[in-house]
Amino acid sequence: MSQDQGTDRLTAALRDSESESWSRRAAAGRQLAAWAEREEVGPVLERLLLDAHDTAVTQETAQVLLERRDLVGLRAVLAALSRAEEWWTADQLDGEVLGYESWMIADDRTDEFVDQLARLVADQDKGVRDEALRLSRPGEQP
Repeated sequence: MSQDQGTDRLTAALRDSESESWSRRAAAGRQLAAWAEREEVGPVLERLLLDAHDTAVTQETAQVLLERRDLVGLRAVLAALSRAEEWWTADQLDGEVLGYESWMIADDRTDEFVDQLARLVADQDKGVRDEALRLSRPGEQP
């Protein structure tokens, strides 16, 4: 893919993230996850993760971010989880994170998951730190 094609896809995904159609917003979340490191994409991903109209958008965006299996994706989802105001959004995000944890353990990547949490416990964002701490201490109240 050429740089122009990539820019066009990014522009289209950013536009679709504003769509009234939940399926277009969900597709935008799936596409934008590839650019999660970009400064202009982070706030859009957070808005999609906290979608006020449909948890399918939340689910799709969280899943693809977590499928990256990296610190950027996990951090984005934990940041959104810490800011979720609606119980159904928090529940959806928490379920996706727990699924990610199970996935990493089943894939024999427990050490990688523990390392990700250890790094996020020291994150500059208090919400991310708190969520990472909660996950690193199962069964304990924060």
